[in-house]
Amino acid sequence: MAEMTLFVKEAIKEGPIQTLETVLMVMNGIERALVDVHDGEVKIEFNDAEVSEGKIKKTIEECGFHITH
Repeated sequence: MAEMTLFVKEAIKEGPIQTLETVLMVMNGIERALVDVHDGEVKIEFNDAEVSEGKIKKTIEECGFHITH
């Protein structure tokens, strides 16, 4: 199990947070995604044998989100 933390610009409002969580949770290998509504911090636990950090970031960006850190 691996973990990563990202900051997503749009992840400070309920609608985008729900969309982002849905996008992440339907991906193979994602075990948990937690979003902090105050600063857009996204903590992701995933199986790195099934999905890479690069694939997770690419999927987030392809869905119209902007990773800021």
